[in-house]
Amino acid sequence: MDLTTPALLFPAISLLLLAYTNRFLAIANIIRQLHKSYLENPKSVLEGQIKNLRIRLFLIRRMQIFGLLSFFLCVLSMIFIYQENQEWGGIIFGVSLFSLLLSLAISMREIQLSTKALEIELSDMEFDRGIKF
Repeated sequence: MDLTTPALLFPAISLLLLAYTNRFLAIANIIRQLHKSYLENPKSVLEGQIKNLRIRLFLIRRMQIFGLLSFFLCVLSMIFIYQENQEWGGIIFGVSLFSLLLSLAISMREIQLSTKALEIELSDMEFDRGIKF
């Protein structure tokens, strides 16, 4: 393995972290809107929405942590390879890939929760209007 192998992950991890940041900002906006709605009418906020948002916020934090850890380990791997310590460079790169895999798995779970929240919103609207699909 040479320096270019871990370097190939740089753009992918950077874009992934950007996507995670966008998800975090979207959740932050939803929480702010929910808080504003709560201040106007405390009974309007559903306990399920709050629970879902707390879990999603926790997952996004973990996604970001494992994504950053993957990036950090990738750079560390390059340092070891540069110092011609192939064995440690390879091991650290493997851990970096595993960290990236964990980040992606957590992301998949967060997407499932996000979709579930949207389905609940749609079902509430369908129930209120008597619409059935």
